Amino acid sequence: MATKKPNIVMIYVDNHPGAIMGCAGNSEAYTPNLDRLSQSATLFTEAHCPNAMCSPCRASVLTGLMPSQHGIHTWIDEYYEDDWPENWNAIDEFDTLPEKLAREGYDTALIGKYHLGNAKSATDLFKKCVTMQIGHVQSFYENDIIDGEERYKHPGHSVDFFTDKAIEYIDQYSEEKETPFFLFLTYPAPYGHWPAIQGEPVNRFADRFSDSPMLSVPREGISKQAIDWISILKEKDLDDGEYDVLLQIPNDLPTLRNYYSQISIVDDGVGRVLEALENNNLADETLFIFASDHGMSLGQQGFWGHGEDTWPSNTHREANHIPLIIKAPADGNKQKVVDSLVGTTDIYATILDYVGLEMPHINESPARSMKPLIENENVVWDNACFMEQEETRAIRTSQWLFMMRVQNTEYNFKHELYDLVADPDERMDIAQDPEYADVVSKLSARLNEYFSVYANSRWDLWKGGAVKSNSTRPFLWKETWGDSWTPEY
Repeated sequence: MATKKPNIVMIYVDNHPGAIMGCAGNSEAYTPNLDRLSQSATLFTEAHCPNAMCSPCRASVLTGLMPSQHGIHTWIDEYYEDDWPENWNAIDEFDTLPEKLAREGYDTALIGKYHLGNAKSATDLFKKCVTMQIGHVQSFYENDIIDGEERYKHPGHSVDFFTDKAIEYIDQYSEEKETPFFLFLTYPAPYGHWPAIQGEPVNRFADRFSDSPMLSVPREGISKQAIDWISILKEKDLDDGEYDVLLQIPNDLPTLRNYYSQISIVDDGVGRVLEALENNNLADETLFIFASDHGMSLGQQGFWGHGEDTWPSNTHREANHIPLIIKAPADGNKQKVVDSLVGTTDIYATILDYVGLEMPHINESPARSMKPLIENENVVWDNACFMEQEETRAIRTSQWLFMMRVQNTEYNFKHELYDLVADPDERMDIAQDPEYADVVSKLSARLNEYFSVYANSRWDLWKGGAVKSNSTRPFLWKETWGDSWTPEY
């Protein structure tokens, strides 16, 4: 009799930096369940996302592709929904992870936020869907829900709601032991933007943070690059006032406390899902993954939010560093910390490896299986992560962070280079120092070589390609490639 393939539970949260967990050394974060999970799993300390925006990273984890391959370069904005094809699914042309798993006999479920086109189109990829009708989070409460054929408004906290639905799903499939399942549980929290986290928290973890000085978040002045971004949006008549809050939020204690409290609600959901697996005797036959779509700068480097919230965009650590904890099936109480540089696309390959499916060809996908790192196998690992944020492409190694900027524009963008050994906080840009010219040359060559492989000319912005749905810098690409430049589908 063939051995049953492992169940897969991937909890994929929204805007959670890798540093805000107790097990990551943050004494103000309250994450007892993640801390406990890390004691019987593999904690990756150097996991990074390919793009510091929601939709691109969700596409990358489901396809194993970079943004310049799948075409989603920023968050998919429902403001442009009238321009979308009917029932548009942004990754419909790819053979996605849930579709591959379904062909192997898996039941597949998306429970939570989708944010890859029309929410109804999630059923193109998953057999069961309980999701929000829009991807953009305005509030954790009173969200409009798509639940199969039902449509309704749920009054309570969205994390609690999706946790309840996930537990119902696990309980159901515990009765069908021969059918493995893939549960993609995508919490729309902690999120990190107004109005969702504006003001002091009012949830069940509010008291824990009510008097917290939030010393784990450094207070900094607003950076010139953050101010420049707001200024250019106003100059291009693209700011409706929504972006101005990015200059108001940093150093706001109520917002920081609220944000940390939402992380605790996420942690509580993780604990309840783990308990459901244990109660149904499924824990030892389940591959359990906790990760975030991307990180979040809480004022570090002088900006709040994402890598695209400066001009030019950046790939500083806080916005791209994600939490990643993986508990392999039948892993017992094995505790391990891995410092190798890994990325979002590697999650895709790791799942395929544990299921026994063929790995994508190296010329098709940059995804690498982390299974050898988890299981202490001898492996030659390229200790590097590659990232892109429209006009910025970057490589992070154990010593260097190099941000390369597109050059054929009127803005005279400068490259940036940081020595992570001498300058771990990424404060001193040495890219223009002649002493480091050779380093800049070598890292530039690596980036150019990488994107010569992992870019589709249709979606390669640096060579005149388009984006799907929208760009946060449409003026830049029109000015660079001409007025005919436009998003495609």
